[in-house]
Amino acid sequence: MAEEQGEFRIYNSMTQQKEIFKTKVPGKVSMYVCGVTAYDFSHLGHARAAVSFDILFRYLKHLGYEITYVRNFTDVDDKIIKRANETGEDPLMLSNRFCDEYNADMADLQCETPSREPRVSEHLNEIKDMITQIINNGYAYEVDGDVFYAVDKCPNYGMLSGQRLEHNRAGERVAVDSRKRHPADFALWKAAKPGEPSWDSPWGPGRPGWHIECSAMSACYLTHKFDIHGGGIDLIFPHHENEIAQSWAADHDSHVSYWMHNGHVTNNNEKMSKSLGNFFTIRQITERYHSLALRHFLISAHYRSPLNYSISQLENSSDAIYYIFQTLQDCKDAVSPLLQGETEKNEKVPQINEAAKECIKKLNVEFQTKMSDDLQTPVILTGALQEALKFVNTSLKMLKVCKWDQFLVLHAWVLHAFSCVGNVPVIHEILSILQKKMQKRAQLQLIQSLLEVEKVVGKVLDVLGLLSSKSYAEVTHFINKSLINLPVLYNESKRHSFGKPLHV
Repeated sequence: MAEEQGEFRIYNSMTQQKEIFKTKVPGKVSMYVCGVTAYDFSHLGHARAAVSFDILFRYLKHLGYEITYVRNFTDVDDKIIKRANETGEDPLMLSNRFCDEYNADMADLQCETPSREPRVSEHLNEIKDMITQIINNGYAYEVDGDVFYAVDKCPNYGMLSGQRLEHNRAGERVAVDSRKRHPADFALWKAAKPGEPSWDSPWGPGRPGWHIECSAMSACYLTHKFDIHGGGIDLIFPHHENEIAQSWAADHDSHVSYWMHNGHVTNNNEKMSKSLGNFFTIRQITERYHSLALRHFLISAHYRSPLNYSISQLENSSDAIYYIFQTLQDCKDAVSPLLQGETEKNEKVPQINEAAKECIKKLNVEFQTKMSDDLQTPVILTGALQEALKFVNTSLKMLKVCKWDQFLVLHAWVLHAFSCVGNVPVIHEILSILQKKMQKRAQLQLIQSLLEVEKVVGKVLDVLGLLSSKSYAEVTHFINKSLINLPVLYNESKRHSFGKPLHV
């Protein structure tokens, strides 16, 4: 049972410290995670959020909890409408298509399916009911078919983010609208506009604002009191801050025990996002790397830390995954007779030796200790788990005739540890796909190199043509201007203005 596993400590963004995890209902966890706005293929930032909370979901199950895990889809939103207008599609059909693509990516990344995956379009009644409750309680007002939340009536606004009310300036995070009573007030319901999808409401046709959607859907499945609310760190303000305000306005007893946020994926230390145009989709990465290599990369840094994208890091993760699964395959091959019950009943099987016992004990203790300390996956990947794999490899080299018990135990324990971080598909299939992905990357790199060589050859031919009709000075100027821009390294010579190529 969960209570027997020792203390599990998680970082609470609300208190900005690690706290001992205690559920509202003993043995049960209620968890809501903000999902994606589905209008395009998902990028690495989306992947990191999903994998981070999948790790949490898996570990809570390992601890013995019964979990209700809710992750929503936003399928009614300005971005979806804009993209649908660009493509000529129905907004809901477009969003449904990308919801399916997202789920395909999650399956590829070995993310377990949440208990519930509600969509905004399917919960409009709950959303309208909550807005009505907020209006009746005196915390929202209607203007010309729009409904706004009165931020200045929320005494604890800013308690999560630390943002002051005056920092929520109109024109930056909220729309400029002279009809608002306060510039920071935000929309709970938006009046219908020509060419946009709309639904009937007590305030006229329209659609919900972004923030109210999550408040209503979390309350629908988890009530106003639940254990964990999660999402990316960029959602702390204004989204999660506004969720807290709305939920409190609807029910003063609303309460989330722990707010958890994963860090950004960065590109050259800048947040990776669609708005900045510096992102990579999950599909772009898994086209060249195994999805488990990507998952390994995503958990190679602590979930709250920034994670900087680089090819070298992906290569390291790909190598690590290959080593892990090759070791597991070798171990499986060694113990397969025992696993299949082929050992004779009367055969005396050697007992686990002390070295194996110590290795298993260390793996067990470190796994439990580090995962229970705010999910320290990087330590798990590089610590006792690696030592266990090394022990297996060393022992396999010594293995001749005997089938040792420790292989059975180690094999089982390593697989269990990996199941908690989501790396548990069929081993031989993983190795095959990893090899194919490596071959594909090598082929693409060769093609790129040949294309660059082709450019150099073309420039050389241009130079040869110039030599027959131009002076030496003109040719030198052409080389300095043209060749220096190619991906060829040059050493400047004291005797010549153009250089000597080091490599292509």
